[in-house]
Amino acid sequence: MSTTIPDPIVASALWSALGTTVVLSVTEAAALSEATRLLEQELADIDRVASRFRPDSEVERLNARAGEWAVISPELYAALLVALQAARLSGGLVDPTLGDALIAAGYDRDWLQLERAGLTRISTVERSRRRRSSWRGVAFVEQSGGSAWACLPSGTRLDLGATAKAYAADLAAQRIALVTGSGTLVSLGGDIATAGAAPQGGWRVRVTDDHRAGPDAPGQTVRIEGGALATSSTTVRRWRGPGGAMHHIFDPRTGLPARGPWRTVSVTAGDCVDANTATTAAIVLGVQAPEWLEQLGLAARLVAHDGTVLTLGGWPPEGIA
Repeated sequence: MSTTIPDPIVASALWSALGTTVVLSVTEAAALSEATRLLEQELADIDRVASRFRPDSEVERLNARAGEWAVISPELYAALLVALQAARLSGGLVDPTLGDALIAAGYDRDWLQLERAGLTRISTVERSRRRRSSWRGVAFVEQSGGSAWACLPSGTRLDLGATAKAYAADLAAQRIALVTGSGTLVSLGGDIATAGAAPQGGWRVRVTDDHRAGPDAPGQTVRIEGGALATSSTTVRRWRGPGGAMHHIFDPRTGLPARGPWRTVSVTAGDCVDANTATTAAIVLGVQAPEWLEQLGLAARLVAHDGTVLTLGGWPPEGIA
């Protein structure tokens, strides 16, 4: 994952939300209070709309009506379009219809709650059900004002976790920079979006397996002048499930955690959604990931399970920050 490194020329805040760590940095110290308010509002909005762990969220209400047409808000419609675009761009490797698979594997609650429960969950959902994937069957009829009618294929349960936080980071960074005029960095669980002018020398980021490990964790320090940087890793969000050791990055082709050669993948892109889509897809794709990333022209850093590092697309060499 990616850890932002404190810089004396920026002002920062750190807290927890959406079951993960939130880091906010702005180049203008006077903007920090308003930036914090705006980010907290964005996080509350995305949680209310897209959380699988809230029975009152809009996405859960839609899940409960799978097979029927239902009116959805402009906010959920936008988040669903982002998730389905990620599925299209990744050839289905990043799939928003894996809710049942995740629940069957034991990921049935907010991650912090799962940790407190001892990382062990048992489920009786049959494997054949967890392998169902139907993102191509999600249907929309757009309405005036940005809302839409939506219909999920019968038996489908959405999980927007692969894109929702990255989408929220993009929206929040852009809004904060626009409202405050300050250069802005938003990190949600190590998925980083920036907007506005970067501090002199760029934003310093420590790329590691776990964003909570801090700036001294094994990894690489890089600087980004703009855009986004995302990291996905199989070394975090792990638990014991019915099939043994589990992690949160699922292969839609099997309905089970990805078993490829990469433990951690980092990518830079124009926005956080694209970067996070690429990192998730690369871990699922496995041995073919380097060729796929090169075809997309993305700068990437891939770490194998034995610690071997492969960099592509102009990613800076180790030791150069």
